[in-house]
Amino acid sequence: MAIADDLDLNSYCLETAQKAQAASRVLATVSGQAKNDWLKASAAALREAYDSIAEANQQDIENAPKYGLTDAQVDRLRLTKDRVEGIAGALEEIAMFPDPIGATIESSVRPNGLAIQKIRVPLGVVFFIYESRPNVTADAAAICVKSGNAVILRGGKEAIHSSQAIVQILQDKAVEYGIPADAIQLVSTTDRAAVGHFLKLNQYIDVAIPRGGEGLIRRVSEEATMPVIKHFAGNCHVYVDQSADLEMAVDIVVNSKCHRYGVCNAAESLVVHQTVAEKFLPMIADAFAEKNVEMRGDEATCKIVAAAKPATEEDFYAEYLGPIISVKVVGSIEEAIAHINQHSSKHTESIVTESLAASRQFTAQIDSSAVMVNASTRFNDGGEFGLGAEIGISTDKFHARGPCGIEALTSYKYIVMGEGHVRQ
Repeated sequence: MAIADDLDLNSYCLETAQKAQAASRVLATVSGQAKNDWLKASAAALREAYDSIAEANQQDIENAPKYGLTDAQVDRLRLTKDRVEGIAGALEEIAMFPDPIGATIESSVRPNGLAIQKIRVPLGVVFFIYESRPNVTADAAAICVKSGNAVILRGGKEAIHSSQAIVQILQDKAVEYGIPADAIQLVSTTDRAAVGHFLKLNQYIDVAIPRGGEGLIRRVSEEATMPVIKHFAGNCHVYVDQSADLEMAVDIVVNSKCHRYGVCNAAESLVVHQTVAEKFLPMIADAFAEKNVEMRGDEATCKIVAAAKPATEEDFYAEYLGPIISVKVVGSIEEAIAHINQHSSKHTESIVTESLAASRQFTAQIDSSAVMVNASTRFNDGGEFGLGAEIGISTDKFHARGPCGIEALTSYKYIVMGEGHVRQ
Protein backbone atom coordinates (compact mmCIF):
# COMPACT_ATOMS: atom_id res chain seq x y z
CA MET A 1 0.00 0.00 0.00
CA ALA A 2 1.44 3.36 -1.03
CA ILE A 3 0.77 6.14 1.45
CA ALA A 4 1.51 9.62 0.21
CA ASP A 5 2.62 11.37 3.38
CA ASP A 6 2.76 11.20 7.15
CA LEU A 7 -0.75 12.59 7.49
CA ASP A 8 -2.12 9.77 5.35
CA LEU A 9 -0.06 7.25 7.30
CA ASN A 10 -1.42 8.55 10.60
CA SER A 11 -4.99 8.31 9.27
CA TYR A 12 -4.39 4.77 8.04
CA CYS A 13 -2.98 3.62 11.39
CA LEU A 14 -5.77 5.33 13.32
CA GLU A 15 -8.47 3.75 11.15
CA THR A 16 -6.84 0.31 11.45
CA ALA A 17 -6.70 0.56 15.25
CA GLN A 18 -10.29 1.81 15.50
CA LYS A 19 -11.53 -1.09 13.35
CA ALA A 20 -9.57 -3.52 15.51
CA GLN A 21 -11.12 -2.16 18.70
CA ALA A 22 -14.63 -2.40 17.26
CA ALA A 23 -13.92 -5.97 16.14
CA SER A 24 -12.53 -6.91 19.56
CA ARG A 25 -15.80 -5.98 21.24
CA VAL A 26 -17.73 -8.29 18.93
CA LEU A 27 -15.11 -11.03 19.21
CA ALA A 28 -15.39 -11.04 23.02
CA THR A 29 -18.91 -12.51 22.63
CA VAL A 30 -18.09 -15.09 19.93
CA SER A 31 -18.48 -18.66 21.19
CA GLY A 32 -15.56 -21.01 21.63
CA GLN A 33 -17.17 -23.40 19.16
CA ALA A 34 -17.31 -20.72 16.46
CA LYS A 35 -13.63 -19.89 16.99
CA ASN A 36 -12.68 -23.57 16.81
CA ASP A 37 -14.74 -24.06 13.66
CA TRP A 38 -12.99 -21.05 12.12
CA LEU A 39 -9.58 -22.48 12.96
CA LYS A 40 -10.40 -25.85 11.41
CA ALA A 41 -11.97 -24.31 8.31
CA SER A 42 -8.97 -21.98 7.91
CA ALA A 43 -6.60 -24.95 8.14
CA ALA A 44 -8.48 -26.72 5.35
CA ALA A 45 -8.57 -23.53 3.25
CA LEU A 46 -4.82 -23.02 3.62
CA ARG A 47 -4.20 -26.53 2.33
CA GLU A 48 -6.54 -26.00 -0.60
CA ALA A 49 -4.95 -22.66 -1.46
CA TYR A 50 -1.38 -23.94 -1.50
CA ASP A 51 -0.79 -22.97 -5.14
CA SER A 52 -1.85 -19.35 -4.63
CA ILE A 53 0.11 -19.14 -1.36
CA ALA A 54 3.19 -20.54 -3.10
CA GLU A 55 2.80 -17.99 -5.89
CA ALA A 56 2.70 -15.13 -3.39
CA ASN A 57 5.63 -16.64 -1.51
CA GLN A 58 7.64 -16.81 -4.73
CA GLN A 59 7.32 -13.03 -5.05
CA ASP A 60 8.92 -12.69 -1.62
CA ILE A 61 11.67 -15.17 -2.53
CA GLU A 62 12.44 -13.23 -5.71
CA ASN A 63 12.60 -9.96 -3.75
CA ALA A 64 14.92 -11.43 -1.10
CA PRO A 65 18.23 -10.36 -2.74
CA LYS A 66 17.30 -6.67 -2.68
CA TYR A 67 16.69 -6.95 1.06
CA GLY A 68 20.07 -8.59 1.58
CA LEU A 69 18.69 -11.80 3.07
CA THR A 70 21.12 -14.63 3.78
CA ASP A 71 20.52 -18.16 2.52
CA ALA A 72 19.32 -19.14 5.97
CA GLN A 73 16.86 -16.23 6.06
CA VAL A 74 15.54 -17.10 2.61
CA ASP A 75 15.04 -20.68 3.77
CA ARG A 76 12.98 -19.47 6.75
CA LEU A 77 10.90 -17.41 4.34
CA ARG A 78 10.18 -20.23 1.89
CA LEU A 79 6.77 -21.94 2.10
CA THR A 80 6.93 -25.52 0.88
CA LYS A 81 3.90 -27.80 0.83
CA ASP A 82 5.13 -29.43 4.05
CA ARG A 83 5.47 -26.03 5.74
CA VAL A 84 1.97 -24.96 4.74
CA GLU A 85 0.77 -28.29 6.12
CA GLY A 86 2.61 -27.43 9.34
CA ILE A 87 0.84 -24.06 9.51
CA ALA A 88 -2.52 -25.72 8.97
CA GLY A 89 -1.73 -28.37 11.57
CA ALA A 90 -0.85 -25.68 14.11
CA LEU A 91 -4.27 -24.06 13.64
CA GLU A 92 -5.96 -27.40 14.23
CA GLU A 93 -3.88 -27.93 17.36
CA ILE A 94 -4.91 -24.52 18.74
CA ALA A 95 -8.55 -25.46 18.08
CA MET A 96 -8.15 -28.41 20.45
CA PHE A 97 -7.32 -26.20 23.45
CA PRO A 98 -10.10 -25.12 25.81
CA ASP A 99 -11.57 -21.68 25.21
CA PRO A 100 -10.25 -19.54 28.07
CA ILE A 101 -12.77 -16.72 27.72
CA GLY A 102 -15.42 -16.70 30.40
CA ALA A 103 -13.74 -19.46 32.38
CA THR A 104 -14.06 -19.07 36.15
CA ILE A 105 -10.65 -18.69 37.77
CA GLU A 106 -12.06 -18.68 41.29
CA SER A 107 -15.34 -17.93 43.03
CA SER A 108 -16.66 -17.35 46.53
CA VAL A 109 -19.75 -16.32 48.45
CA ARG A 110 -19.20 -13.63 51.04
CA PRO A 111 -20.82 -13.80 54.50
CA ASN A 112 -23.26 -11.08 53.39
CA GLY A 113 -24.42 -13.26 50.48
CA LEU A 114 -22.57 -11.52 47.63
CA ALA A 115 -21.45 -14.08 45.03
CA ILE A 116 -18.07 -13.12 43.55
CA GLN A 117 -16.60 -14.68 40.41
CA LYS A 118 -13.18 -14.00 38.91
CA ILE A 119 -13.45 -14.79 35.20
CA ARG A 120 -10.99 -14.77 32.31
CA VAL A 121 -11.41 -12.05 29.67
CA PRO A 122 -9.49 -10.97 26.53
CA LEU A 123 -6.88 -8.24 26.63
CA GLY A 124 -8.65 -6.53 23.71
CA VAL A 125 -6.44 -5.43 20.80
CA VAL A 126 -2.92 -6.80 20.30
CA PHE A 127 -0.37 -4.98 18.14
CA PHE A 128 2.12 -7.67 17.14
CA ILE A 129 5.40 -6.74 15.44
CA TYR A 130 7.44 -9.70 14.24
CA GLU A 131 10.14 -11.01 11.94
CA SER A 132 9.77 -12.20 8.37
CA ARG A 133 8.37 -15.68 8.94
CA PRO A 134 5.01 -16.33 7.25
CA ASN A 135 4.08 -19.12 9.66
CA VAL A 136 4.18 -16.60 12.52
CA THR A 137 1.44 -14.63 10.75
CA ALA A 138 -0.96 -17.57 11.02
CA ASP A 139 0.16 -18.61 14.52
CA ALA A 140 -0.28 -15.11 15.95
CA ALA A 141 -3.68 -14.60 14.33
CA ALA A 142 -4.87 -17.97 15.62
CA ILE A 143 -3.66 -17.46 19.19
CA CYS A 144 -5.07 -13.94 19.40
CA VAL A 145 -8.51 -14.81 18.05
CA LYS A 146 -8.72 -18.01 20.11
CA SER A 147 -8.08 -15.88 23.23
CA GLY A 148 -10.73 -13.38 22.15
CA ASN A 149 -8.35 -10.64 20.98
CA ALA A 150 -8.29 -8.67 17.75
CA VAL A 151 -4.80 -8.47 16.29
CA ILE A 152 -2.93 -5.95 14.15
CA LEU A 153 -0.09 -7.83 12.48
CA ARG A 154 3.04 -5.92 11.49
CA GLY A 155 5.31 -8.44 9.78
CA GLY A 156 8.53 -7.77 7.94
CA LYS A 157 8.45 -6.39 4.42
CA GLU A 158 10.39 -9.43 3.25
CA ALA A 159 7.30 -11.66 3.73
CA ILE A 160 4.56 -9.18 2.86
CA HIS A 161 3.08 -11.12 -0.10
CA SER A 162 3.07 -14.44 1.76
CA SER A 163 1.48 -12.86 4.83
CA GLN A 164 -1.17 -11.10 2.74
CA ALA A 165 -2.17 -14.40 1.13
CA ILE A 166 -2.47 -16.12 4.51
CA VAL A 167 -4.40 -13.28 6.18
CA GLN A 168 -6.86 -13.03 3.29
CA ILE A 169 -7.80 -16.68 3.79
CA LEU A 170 -8.15 -16.24 7.55
CA GLN A 171 -10.34 -13.17 7.09
CA ASP A 172 -12.57 -14.82 4.48
CA LYS A 173 -13.19 -17.79 6.75
CA ALA A 174 -13.68 -15.60 9.82
CA VAL A 175 -16.73 -13.91 8.32
CA GLU A 176 -18.34 -17.30 7.71
CA TYR A 177 -18.24 -18.03 11.45
CA GLY A 178 -19.38 -14.70 12.83
CA ILE A 179 -15.90 -13.39 13.51
CA PRO A 180 -15.29 -9.83 12.23
CA ALA A 181 -12.75 -9.72 9.41
CA ASP A 182 -11.17 -6.71 11.15
CA ALA A 183 -10.24 -8.96 14.08
CA ILE A 184 -7.28 -10.01 11.89
CA GLN A 185 -5.58 -7.12 10.12
CA LEU A 186 -2.21 -7.11 8.43
CA VAL A 187 -0.50 -3.71 8.20
CA SER A 188 -0.39 -3.24 4.45
CA THR A 189 2.27 -0.55 4.35
CA THR A 190 5.94 -1.45 4.70
CA ASP A 191 6.75 2.08 5.90
CA ARG A 192 8.67 1.65 9.18
CA ALA A 193 7.17 4.88 10.49
CA ALA A 194 3.82 3.08 10.80
CA VAL A 195 5.07 1.30 13.93
CA GLY A 196 5.60 4.62 15.67
CA HIS A 197 2.08 5.76 14.80
CA PHE A 198 0.52 2.57 16.15
CA LEU A 199 2.52 2.80 19.37
CA LYS A 200 0.82 6.14 20.16
CA LEU A 201 -2.70 4.69 19.91
CA ASN A 202 -3.12 3.39 23.45
CA GLN A 203 -6.80 4.38 23.48
CA TYR A 204 -7.42 1.66 20.89
CA ILE A 205 -4.56 -0.82 21.33
CA ASP A 206 -4.28 -2.65 24.66
CA VAL A 207 -0.87 -4.30 24.38
CA ALA A 208 2.13 -4.32 22.02
CA ILE A 209 4.19 -7.47 21.52
CA PRO A 210 7.47 -7.09 19.61
CA ARG A 211 9.22 -10.25 18.48
CA GLY A 212 12.53 -9.78 16.74
CA GLY A 213 15.91 -8.20 17.30
CA GLU A 214 16.84 -6.43 20.52
CA GLY A 215 16.91 -3.07 18.72
CA LEU A 216 13.27 -3.44 17.70
CA ILE A 217 12.20 -4.47 21.18
CA ARG A 218 14.00 -1.57 22.83
CA ARG A 219 12.45 0.86 20.35
CA VAL A 220 8.95 -0.46 21.02
CA SER A 221 9.52 -0.40 24.78
CA GLU A 222 10.65 3.22 24.65
CA GLU A 223 7.97 4.52 22.28
CA ALA A 224 4.89 2.52 23.29
CA THR A 225 2.10 4.28 25.15
CA MET A 226 0.49 0.93 25.99
CA PRO A 227 1.91 -2.03 27.96
CA VAL A 228 4.55 -4.10 26.15
CA ILE A 229 5.19 -7.84 26.52
CA LYS A 230 8.89 -8.00 25.74
CA HIS A 231 10.86 -10.84 24.21
CA PHE A 232 14.43 -9.75 24.87
CA ALA A 233 17.65 -11.51 23.97
CA GLY A 234 18.29 -15.13 24.90
CA ASN A 235 21.65 -15.34 26.69
CA CYS A 236 20.89 -18.77 28.16
CA HIS A 237 23.24 -20.69 30.47
CA VAL A 238 23.96 -24.31 31.33
CA TYR A 239 25.66 -24.89 34.69
CA VAL A 240 27.48 -28.20 35.19
CA ASP A 241 27.49 -28.84 38.93
CA GLN A 242 30.15 -30.75 40.86
CA SER A 243 27.75 -33.71 41.23
CA ALA A 244 26.76 -33.83 37.54
CA ASP A 245 26.72 -36.97 35.45
CA LEU A 246 29.30 -35.73 32.96
CA GLU A 247 28.13 -37.84 30.02
CA MET A 248 24.64 -36.46 30.55
CA ALA A 249 26.10 -32.98 30.82
CA VAL A 250 27.81 -33.29 27.43
CA ASP A 251 24.54 -34.35 25.80
CA ILE A 252 22.58 -31.50 27.42
CA VAL A 253 25.18 -28.83 26.64
CA VAL A 254 25.56 -29.92 23.01
CA ASN A 255 21.80 -30.05 22.49
CA SER A 256 21.29 -26.70 24.21
CA LYS A 257 23.96 -25.06 22.04
CA CYS A 258 23.93 -26.90 18.74
CA HIS A 259 20.35 -28.12 18.13
CA ARG A 260 19.62 -24.76 16.48
CA TYR A 261 21.99 -21.82 16.74
CA GLY A 262 19.73 -18.93 15.73
CA VAL A 263 16.99 -19.32 18.33
CA CYS A 264 16.41 -17.51 21.61
CA ASN A 265 16.48 -20.65 23.78
CA ALA A 266 19.87 -21.86 22.56
CA ALA A 267 22.63 -21.86 25.21
CA GLU A 268 25.18 -19.10 24.77
CA SER A 269 27.10 -19.59 28.03
CA LEU A 270 28.52 -22.59 29.86
CA VAL A 271 29.37 -22.49 33.58
CA VAL A 272 31.36 -25.35 35.11
CA HIS A 273 32.20 -26.16 38.75
CA GLN A 274 35.98 -26.27 39.26
CA THR A 275 35.78 -29.74 40.86
CA VAL A 276 34.79 -31.30 37.51
CA ALA A 277 36.34 -28.76 35.12
CA GLU A 278 39.59 -30.73 34.51
CA LYS A 279 37.59 -33.75 33.37
CA PHE A 280 34.52 -32.15 31.81
CA LEU A 281 36.00 -29.32 29.76
CA PRO A 282 38.13 -31.60 27.52
CA MET A 283 35.04 -33.77 26.98
CA ILE A 284 32.86 -30.84 25.90
CA ALA A 285 35.73 -29.33 23.89
CA ASP A 286 35.94 -32.52 21.81
CA ALA A 287 32.17 -32.47 21.27
CA PHE A 288 32.26 -28.82 20.27
CA ALA A 289 35.19 -29.42 17.91
CA GLU A 290 33.03 -31.89 15.97
CA LYS A 291 30.40 -29.15 15.60
CA ASN A 292 32.94 -26.39 14.87
CA VAL A 293 31.83 -24.45 17.95
CA GLU A 294 34.31 -21.87 19.22
CA MET A 295 34.86 -21.69 23.00
CA ARG A 296 35.63 -18.33 24.59
CA GLY A 297 36.70 -18.96 28.14
CA ASP A 298 38.00 -17.37 31.30
CA GLU A 299 41.59 -17.94 32.43
CA ALA A 300 40.83 -21.28 34.07
CA THR A 301 39.10 -22.57 30.94
CA CYS A 302 41.94 -21.50 28.65
CA LYS A 303 44.46 -23.34 30.86
CA ILE A 304 42.51 -26.58 30.47
CA VAL A 305 41.41 -26.23 26.82
CA ALA A 306 44.21 -25.05 24.56
CA ALA A 307 41.83 -24.30 21.69
CA ALA A 308 39.71 -21.93 23.80
CA LYS A 309 40.07 -18.22 23.11
CA PRO A 310 40.22 -15.70 25.98
CA ALA A 311 36.79 -14.30 26.77
CA THR A 312 36.09 -10.63 27.34
CA GLU A 313 33.45 -9.38 29.79
CA GLU A 314 31.25 -8.63 26.78
CA ASP A 315 31.39 -12.31 25.79
CA PHE A 316 29.60 -13.29 28.98
CA TYR A 317 26.67 -11.01 28.04
CA ALA A 318 26.61 -11.99 24.36
CA GLU A 319 23.78 -13.68 22.47
CA TYR A 320 25.88 -15.15 19.66
CA LEU A 321 23.11 -16.89 17.66
CA GLY A 322 25.91 -18.90 16.09
CA PRO A 323 28.65 -21.48 16.81
CA ILE A 324 30.32 -19.62 19.69
CA ILE A 325 29.89 -20.15 23.43
CA SER A 326 31.37 -18.42 26.48
CA VAL A 327 32.74 -20.58 29.31
CA LYS A 328 33.25 -19.76 32.99
CA VAL A 329 34.76 -21.95 35.73
CA VAL A 330 33.38 -21.27 39.22
CA GLY A 331 34.30 -22.40 42.71
CA SER A 332 30.78 -22.94 44.06
CA ILE A 333 27.13 -23.08 43.11
CA GLU A 334 26.72 -19.68 44.78
CA GLU A 335 29.31 -18.23 42.40
CA ALA A 336 27.58 -19.90 39.45
CA ILE A 337 24.21 -18.41 40.43
CA ALA A 338 25.74 -14.95 40.91
CA HIS A 339 27.48 -15.11 37.52
CA ILE A 340 24.33 -16.24 35.74
CA ASN A 341 22.02 -13.71 37.38
CA GLN A 342 24.46 -10.92 36.50
CA HIS A 343 24.94 -11.84 32.83
CA SER A 344 21.70 -13.60 31.92
CA SER A 345 18.92 -12.06 29.82
CA LYS A 346 16.42 -13.79 32.17
CA HIS A 347 15.33 -16.24 29.48
CA THR A 348 16.35 -19.84 30.23
CA GLU A 349 18.98 -21.45 32.46
CA SER A 350 19.74 -25.10 33.16
CA ILE A 351 21.61 -27.02 35.87
CA VAL A 352 23.05 -30.49 35.39
CA THR A 353 23.32 -32.13 38.81
CA GLU A 354 22.66 -35.29 40.80
CA SER A 355 22.16 -33.24 43.97
CA LEU A 356 18.58 -32.48 45.03
CA ALA A 357 19.84 -29.70 47.30
CA ALA A 358 21.76 -28.08 44.44
CA SER A 359 18.80 -28.28 42.10
CA ARG A 360 16.51 -26.69 44.71
CA GLN A 361 18.98 -23.90 45.40
CA PHE A 362 19.47 -23.22 41.69
CA THR A 363 15.77 -23.16 40.82
CA ALA A 364 14.97 -20.96 43.83
CA GLN A 365 17.70 -18.37 43.25
CA ILE A 366 17.94 -18.11 39.46
CA ASP A 367 15.80 -15.23 38.19
CA SER A 368 14.74 -16.33 34.69
CA SER A 369 11.51 -17.20 32.91
CA ALA A 370 12.34 -20.92 32.89
CA VAL A 371 14.83 -22.95 34.91
CA MET A 372 15.68 -26.49 33.79
CA VAL A 373 17.07 -29.34 35.85
CA ASN A 374 18.94 -32.00 33.87
CA ALA A 375 17.28 -30.85 30.64
CA SER A 376 18.21 -28.80 27.59
CA THR A 377 17.45 -25.07 27.44
CA ARG A 378 15.76 -25.80 24.10
CA PHE A 379 12.66 -27.04 25.95
CA ASN A 380 11.57 -23.49 26.85
CA ASP A 381 8.96 -23.41 24.12
CA GLY A 382 5.18 -23.16 24.03
CA GLY A 383 4.77 -26.40 22.12
CA GLU A 384 7.15 -28.30 24.40
CA PHE A 385 5.32 -26.95 27.47
CA GLY A 386 1.98 -28.11 26.11
CA LEU A 387 0.71 -24.57 25.50
CA GLY A 388 0.27 -25.01 21.76
CA ALA A 389 1.70 -22.29 19.54
CA GLU A 390 3.15 -19.25 21.26
CA ILE A 391 3.29 -15.57 20.40
CA GLY A 392 6.71 -15.23 22.02
CA ILE A 393 8.73 -16.00 25.15
CA SER A 394 8.47 -13.11 27.59
CA THR A 395 11.50 -12.22 29.70
CA ASP A 396 9.32 -9.76 31.65
CA LYS A 397 7.59 -10.47 34.95
CA PHE A 398 4.47 -8.46 34.06
CA HIS A 399 1.97 -9.29 32.57
CA ALA A 400 3.20 -12.67 31.31
CA ARG A 401 6.46 -14.59 31.71
CA GLY A 402 7.93 -17.41 29.64
CA PRO A 403 6.16 -18.88 26.61
CA CYS A 404 3.05 -16.80 25.87
CA GLY A 405 0.28 -19.11 24.75
CA ILE A 406 -3.46 -18.58 24.77
CA GLU A 407 -3.96 -17.82 28.48
CA ALA A 408 -1.08 -15.31 28.49
CA LEU A 409 -3.19 -13.14 26.17
CA THR A 410 -6.02 -12.88 28.68
CA SER A 411 -6.72 -10.90 31.82
CA TYR A 412 -9.58 -11.22 34.30
CA LYS A 413 -12.44 -9.29 35.81
CA TYR A 414 -14.73 -9.76 38.79
CA ILE A 415 -18.45 -10.44 38.42
CA VAL A 416 -20.36 -9.67 41.62
CA MET A 417 -23.96 -10.88 42.02
CA GLY A 418 -26.17 -9.39 44.69
CA GLU A 419 -29.82 -9.29 45.71
CA GLY A 420 -30.31 -5.63 46.45
CA HIS A 421 -27.14 -5.43 48.53
CA VAL A 422 -26.05 -2.01 49.78
CA ARG A 423 -22.90 -1.33 51.75
CA GLN A 424 -23.41 -0.34 55.36
